Amino acid sequence: MQTRNKILDDLSQLMTNAMGVAQGARTEAETAFKGMIDRWLADRDFVTREEFDAVRAMAQKAREENAALAARIAALEAVAKPDSKG
Repeated sequence: MQTRNKILDDLSQLMTNAMGVAQGARTEAETAFKGMIDRWLADRDFVTREEFDAVRAMAQKAREENAALAARIAALEAVAKPDSKG
């Protein structure tokens, strides 16, 4: 017949409860840390990837338009200048 030792049972229960408290504390700490990081990032005015990609596309389009306009201006200036050879 097996007898139960009250001290070992109490110790086992204490360890089980301690693990539950530790898990709860870990979850609470993670939540607090994530909230702190979210607030810190929000204060830094970082942009989302979608916003960055949209602005990047706009800049690329502006560069292409600028190059096209520069070529057009050069062509118009070439036509407008009198021939200096003659």
